[in-house]
Amino acid sequence: MLISGQDPIAGYQAMLQTAFQSPKSIGEIFVTAGPLIFTALGFAVANSAGFFNIGLSGQALCGWVTSIWVALTMADAPRLVVLPLAVLAGALAGALAAAIPGLLRAFFGTSEVIVTIMLNYVFLYTSTHIVNNVMSKDFMSNKGVTKVIGENASLRTGFLKELSSGSRLNIGIFLALIFLVLIWFLMKKTTLGYEIRSVGLNPFASEYAGMSSKRTIVMSMVISGTLAGLGGVVLGLGTFGNFFVQGSSLSIGFDGMAISLLGAGSSVGIFLSAILFSVLKLGGQGMPLRAGVPIELVDVVIAAIIFFVAISYLIRFLLAKASGSKKEVAIVEELDGKTDPTSQEGGKI
Repeated sequence: MLISGQDPIAGYQAMLQTAFQSPKSIGEIFVTAGPLIFTALGFAVANSAGFFNIGLSGQALCGWVTSIWVALTMADAPRLVVLPLAVLAGALAGALAAAIPGLLRAFFGTSEVIVTIMLNYVFLYTSTHIVNNVMSKDFMSNKGVTKVIGENASLRTGFLKELSSGSRLNIGIFLALIFLVLIWFLMKKTTLGYEIRSVGLNPFASEYAGMSSKRTIVMSMVISGTLAGLGGVVLGLGTFGNFFVQGSSLSIGFDGMAISLLGAGSSVGIFLSAILFSVLKLGGQGMPLRAGVPIELVDVVIAAIIFFVAISYLIRFLLAKASGSKKEVAIVEELDGKTDPTSQEGGKI
């Protein structure tokens, strides 16, 4: 901001004032954070297994389309029937989307990074085809835009809307909090979680210990995709209430990766990082009006955060290498001293 001639203090004041100006804006912070938590958890699980799931955007898109489709198909069904089915269908769609790169990696050794990046475009244009050519015309309100789902299939409630002064606050944030605990329990307290972390650390040692690395690879990707799919479900059934054709990959996938890295993959860290990103994104909308700061600088701030998080790993890696080198030098010097014929202990080697 200083380089571009802006006032940083005024810029951040405008950001915070916009983000926390009313109960409605605070509610929108949690609306934005819900899907981000799910995609961040999805990335964290895959990352624990040693994989980079770059396909979170496509998997979330699958969950979004599927959940809306089910909700519109069962428009007259009771809430206790249609809502759980729509959520489960969206989660299953995300799981199936992630199972493809998981199976290819496990049985053919393909790079999950390349496959998931390509699948993002496959799912993006497939969703466009489904909305424009496959869904019933009765479900459409306009070209590329579906009708809004009924209240019986929505994650929104009158109580939360009234509590947040008319924001889109919905049950999705509470589902995200529940899954923060569930994923922590899965990764830290269960055999499957231990196997996922073990394969991520050393797949060969895990195989030697009797674990099936192929099964673990597929399971970790399926769990990752399920979580991403739930992020899309919350986006559809909670945030927007319908589906509309996307021109590019969903930003929640890539933001979720950054949030997971910033939170070091922990549940508490992911929650706090998701709130931070939500404040940056929503508060940044007020920076141009209140302080004359271009909104693009918000993305610069987010990019800077990611950079410094990434560089911290590099710094620790270099320090570890330097400290490891010093230990190796000390060992060599010690061995040289013991093998020196002039040393008192030379004959012991």
